[in-house]
Amino acid sequence: MKRLFGTDGIRGVANLHPMTPEMAVAIGRAIAAYFRTDSSRRVVIGKDTRISCDMLECALAAGLSSMGADACLCGVIPTPGVAAIAARLGACAGIVVSASHNPYADNGIKVFDGNGFKLSESVEQVLEERILKESQRSCVGYGSPSNSSAVGRCDAIMDALDYYGDFLVNVVPDLSLDGLRLVLDCSHGATFQAAPDVFSRFGAEIFVLSDKPDGVNINDGCGSQHPAALRKAVLKHKAHAGFAFDGDGDRVISVDETGRVLTGDQALAVCAVHMKQAGRLVGNRVVATVMSNMGLKIALKKQGIHLSLAQVGDRYVMEMMKSEGAVLGGEDSGHTLFLDRHTTGDGILSALQLLEAMRSASKPISELAGIMSVFPQILINVPVSEKPDIATVAGIQDMVEQVETRLGDEGRVLIRYSGTQLLCRVMVEGPSQKETRTFAEQIAEKVRVSIGKA
Repeated sequence: MKRLFGTDGIRGVANLHPMTPEMAVAIGRAIAAYFRTDSSRRVVIGKDTRISCDMLECALAAGLSSMGADACLCGVIPTPGVAAIAARLGACAGIVVSASHNPYADNGIKVFDGNGFKLSESVEQVLEERILKESQRSCVGYGSPSNSSAVGRCDAIMDALDYYGDFLVNVVPDLSLDGLRLVLDCSHGATFQAAPDVFSRFGAEIFVLSDKPDGVNINDGCGSQHPAALRKAVLKHKAHAGFAFDGDGDRVISVDETGRVLTGDQALAVCAVHMKQAGRLVGNRVVATVMSNMGLKIALKKQGIHLSLAQVGDRYVMEMMKSEGAVLGGEDSGHTLFLDRHTTGDGILSALQLLEAMRSASKPISELAGIMSVFPQILINVPVSEKPDIATVAGIQDMVEQVETRLGDEGRVLIRYSGTQLLCRVMVEGPSQKETRTFAEQIAEKVRVSIGKA
């Protein structure tokens, strides 16, 4: 049976399994059963702006309360805000209703423990078993508590956004953005209120794009996946930087003052150097993923910083960070973890950290990012009908070996499946853009022929 949990929670098309109200009730009940204790029965719920969020939020709250947990509703708020508020309230868990950067028709459910950390695979497995059992129960005698007094409540947390803003201001207390002009692309998503408020509180002059969500325009030609409008706005307003958030606000893509889009790896390199100089980079160690650009390792090595590589997914980055004692890690997608500041990835915090590096060095972001040379990298997403072990598909494996032989020490090939969609991601790095694209397209065509979606 296919697992419910992917690389970042449960995700699918809204109103289709597993993103149905019935399953959301079962998920809420399972979360309450697993996390609720006599001393902590609160579960914080936040959501992004897609139209199906209200439906799933209500179903989750019903499931939680039917098992004696209290649902604390934060409304539209970035994912990291839920993690912060869960810890503040002494909650036993936090839930986010969001499909991140996916189109509005999709939705998802992410779960945090009471300390604001995402769940381990072992906990997800136990929770998944409970969810499946709850989804199979009869509606007759559905509730576990034997009397109505054991049923939980649903309360709105009216100051959720204010608290989240205070949290961010307090974790970067010495930062001033006075005199800076910034452009923010909120992706018509969860940051549309929070981001303008926070950057204004730090003193920046801001210009805001994509801050009018209507339920269906989230991520539509805007945000972290589509930075073209942000680039134009940065140049138009002569801004010092621009930041494009994804739908749920846990990651960010940055644009420097010249209109150039920085990769997540470049931003990570800039923050690593700044943190080392500030004495914050514990062990002079950074954790990234196998998808990170080859240029990152080279740049960090020159700075005397060790780079460790984890599997793709912020959860795996987090696990390696904890095991190695690192406080900085991230993905090239713009998902960055500052464990000395927060328990989870936070797009707004990541932008603030990049600006802190800029202020500290008294240099523009374009100059700071120059410490890393980006190797040409081509990523092609191929829709597939199934996800067999790539190593067992002869045609694909043969082509990969041919390309790797041609590249030698001047590049690499990485193929992996999306954890949330029926996609095969083909990534090739090489010595030139033209050659790298040719190799990537050759492998992608083999994937299409072998396991491509009809």
